[in-house]
This record gives sequence, C-alpha cells and structure tokens, in this order.
Amino acid sequence: MLIAEPLQKAIDELSKLPSIGKKTAQRLAIHILKNDKEYVENLINSLRDLKDKIKLCNECFNISTDEKCEICKSAKRDRSIICVVEDASDVISIEKTNEYNGLYHVLGGVLNPLAGITVEKLKIKELLQRIKNDEVREIILALNPDAEGDTTSLYLTKILKEINIKVTRIARGLPIGGDLEFADSATIGRAFIGRIEL
Repeated sequence: MLIAEPLQKAIDELSKLPSIGKKTAQRLAIHILKNDKEYVENLINSLRDLKDKIKLCNECFNISTDEKCEICKSAKRDRSIICVVEDASDVISIEKTNEYNGLYHVLGGVLNPLAGITVEKLKIKELLQRIKNDEVREIILALNPDAEGDTTSLYLTKILKEINIKVTRIARGLPIGGDLEFADSATIGRAFIGRIEL
C-alpha cells in the first residue's frame, strides 16, 4: 500500500520518538493531519521553542529558560540538601510528589562504560564543586535501581564519604530495573520518606 510521501515522512519521524512504534506514529500523524492549520502551527512553534529557548541551568543542569532554573533561584528551597538524579525528567517526577524541598543535581546520565559513558562525561566534578562552595550537609542519591544506577551510586558514595558528607539513597519502593520517570508520585514520595543512609 502506497502512502502519500509527506504522511510517510511524518510517520517515520514520529516513530523515532521513544516508546512510539509505527502504528502509534501513524495514528499521531493522521491526528495532526485531521486538525486545522492553527493547531499544527502551534505544535510546530512549541517544538521550535523547545529547541530554541530551553537551556541547562548552570548550577544544577536541570532544564531552564534562564542561566539558573526556578528551583535553584528559589529562596524557599533547603540549600543544605542536594538530590542527585540521572536526567531532568527525574526532577519533574520528584517535584510532582511535593515530598522534597531541597536542590537537585542532574548528572546527565549514569556510568555505563560499554556505552562510552564514563566519569568524565557526567556532571560529577560539578557536583563536588557545589559541595565545596555550599553548606551542603546531605546528598540524596535518587538514581534508577538498575545495574548502571547502582554502579553510579556506589561510585558517588565512595567519593562523597571521603569528603565526610552524609549520603542517603531513596528507599527501594521503586521496582528493580524501573525508571523514576514512569513511577507514580506516591511510590516516589514513599521512597523519599524511607531513604537510607549509605
């Protein structure tokens, strides 16, 4: 069956998104096609703004529109606690729980030598610099409970213990091999309340 070239191109591009297969991509492309031009223009503009206006916070490496993100700028946050996460999507998931009021540090990944992700490629040096400059008394490790997340947590625990700082890990209320991004707010909230010192 031949599909019109613009529609096929849209399906091909949409299917490159995570968790979007060819069938879902086709449904999305047809949905976009059926909507009016204003809807499509708004979608295009929002995607363009995503690339043009979003940058990383120069302090915690969270998603921001300014040099510093709203969390780092907030005077209401507890500056003595830093929660270390893999990705900005984890910050969003944790914030939805309303259980945590400290700062964040986004590593930009986890240790995975097979994929070429080494210590130098993560924001570990920047984390250590923040600890030296700030009055940080606790680091919470909120990395995914899989092999790479556990390896990264062990590495961070070792170097953080050397500089004599309290290190905790969120409780294992999250499934092994699961991602914070897909966990529900109640589970993440309970994991924070039940965190343990390493």
